[in-house]
Amino acid sequence: MLWLTEVKQKERTRMGAKQPSIRYADRINWSELIPDDEWRYDRLAVEALEAHGVRFALGGGLAFSAYTGRLRNTKDVDLFLLESDRTAAIAALTDAGFHDYYDELPYDREWIYRGKRDGVILDLIWKMANYRSEVDEGWLEGGEEIVIRSTKLRCLPVEELIWSKLYVLQRERCDWTDMLNLLDACGPSLDWQHLLDRVGPDARLLAGLLNVFGWMCPARARELPSWVWGRLGLIEPEAGTTEQNGERVALLDSRDWFGPNVRAA
Repeated sequence: MLWLTEVKQKERTRMGAKQPSIRYADRINWSELIPDDEWRYDRLAVEALEAHGVRFALGGGLAFSAYTGRLRNTKDVDLFLLESDRTAAIAALTDAGFHDYYDELPYDREWIYRGKRDGVILDLIWKMANYRSEVDEGWLEGGEEIVIRSTKLRCLPVEELIWSKLYVLQRERCDWTDMLNLLDACGPSLDWQHLLDRVGPDARLLAGLLNVFGWMCPARARELPSWVWGRLGLIEPEAGTTEQNGERVALLDSRDWFGPNVRAA
């Protein structure tokens, strides 16, 4: 059964949430992540969705880069929408010249539609891959707005972005490195109560992530609200503990994987 939490919001104002101190999205050259020959098709898809009245929010690698300032090439664009708009959204992509990728590579159509045109893939997502939750209005409101080649796009709220990645812990793919970067970039400004409400009975999974973050970056972790640690049954990092030049980051992977890599303004 899906874990559906009640979203108590009209204008997506969150209790205790603060604006991030750094807005990385304005520093990113988006053409580095989406070449012109790919964006022309993505733009057609976005325009078609808007023409069909489909509301959506940007997720995946592009939203990750917007929040963390860490550039990462993306193989496809992820757009999140309500399941009630599923049929209209697929029709919009068809109008934009996309065809169903299922014919080339079968996938689970219960939670996603994968459109493809001339090698460009665009994913429409209305449910988590594990069916834990459906996309609701809260996913589409309150996220950062970015501009890619004069086209405005709304990102998923960072809390929903973390929630969507929390369960991706597989042999072939693990999104926990993404979430550690998101905690480093946005942790102090998160609406933690909202995130805990979203996670619900899976709070221990979030606790596991936070425990790793507290060990890896104790100084940054101490900037999180102190009550979060107790709520999750964790010990808050000690005030005298510091990480030295990212040495604990390197213990997990000596390659460059953590922290922003966009140039300062």
